[in-house]
Amino acid sequence: MADPVRDQYEAYPYPSRDPKDEKRRLIEGSPSHILEINHYVFAGGRDFRAPFRALFAGGGTGDGLIMLAQQLADAGSPAELVHLDLSTASRRVAEARAAARNLDRIKFVTGSIEAIPTLDLGRFDYIDCCGVLHHLPDPQAGLRHLAAALAPGGGMGLMVYGALGRTGVYPMQSLIRAIAPADDAADRIAVARRLLRHLPSTNWLARNPAVGDHLNQGDAGLYDLLLHAQDRAYLVPALRDLLEGAGLALAGFVEPWRYRPESYVSDRLLQARFSALDPWGRAAAAEILAGNLKTHMFYAVPLARAGTCVADGSRPEAVPVLRGIDGPGFARQLKPGGTLTLKSDGLELRFPTPAGAGPILAEIDGRRSRAEIGERLRAAEPGRWQGARFDAAFEATSSFFTGLNRLFFGGLPGGS
Repeated sequence: MADPVRDQYEAYPYPSRDPKDEKRRLIEGSPSHILEINHYVFAGGRDFRAPFRALFAGGGTGDGLIMLAQQLADAGSPAELVHLDLSTASRRVAEARAAARNLDRIKFVTGSIEAIPTLDLGRFDYIDCCGVLHHLPDPQAGLRHLAAALAPGGGMGLMVYGALGRTGVYPMQSLIRAIAPADDAADRIAVARRLLRHLPSTNWLARNPAVGDHLNQGDAGLYDLLLHAQDRAYLVPALRDLLEGAGLALAGFVEPWRYRPESYVSDRLLQARFSALDPWGRAAAAEILAGNLKTHMFYAVPLARAGTCVADGSRPEAVPVLRGIDGPGFARQLKPGGTLTLKSDGLELRFPTPAGAGPILAEIDGRRSRAEIGERLRAAEPGRWQGARFDAAFEATSSFFTGLNRLFFGGLPGGS
């Protein structure tokens, strides 16, 4: 039988990637960054020099696969990674990217998530399923197959579309289906591009700053956004149902600040009302307030591991590590009482930086523990960091930068 989803990705592998570019850069993102995995799935305690198996279910052209494979190789991990995808064209791109980096611990398998029970792939410590579940005929069944493939103590990194942030996408999909034949991909792309040039300024897609694949990702991006044969999006409450239906619990959203109502509302009374909600209620409120969450990225673990899988930065032996930030360099840029400006999909917000963040960031090297950082600061400035002062400043700093997806606990992969 014809499979329009497979046919789409055979014709238009997504995202479009050139293996030659691997010589000049590594694409990094979320989920499946090694620091995130350790923090959200393994409570910061995973030694990646031990055996490790990861599945990329619907791995596409390989962004997450190549990122994690390279990070594991750099950490000296004897990991085995499996790339599973129904598109042979996407698989060829991912294979070429791996070859360009000499990443030889990857097994490539052509197949679907629904076929996992018959593929004899074994169990996995970690599973990535990014941008795939929302294209399955039965996402719940697909997620159950993935959950069944987890090894004891394992977890997942997932991404699905967000309904509010994709405002305007689905009416436009319906409109293009009405005026362009489904059996002529080239004609559908031409019609869609012509239509986009003539959208009035009041059109919801034209007004949506959160989506842009149809503008900056070529034909593959346009097809994936506006011409997809099978596509759905989720509100936060539906995510909860999806996870619980597969026996999974949420470990954490990425980026956490986007799921905190106080990120958008400074009124103290309203903040108090939001703080009275449970974690899922707070996330749902933040989604409504923001209005621009086009995707939901998050980590999940089996229900039996709920509450035990996320790193605890309050322990004296906890080792903080920064992602994409040079601690001393960044600290020099921070001014007491200053703010950081975040820009995200049409939204610009300013957040006050925590008091004491600069000296603390300057001491984070991925090896020193929380206790060691405190000792060094007290030795340098005894009057400033005594007693509860350090604890309060460290808690505020770690919460702030973990919320920005820039600080994790677990130290550098592979140890010192």
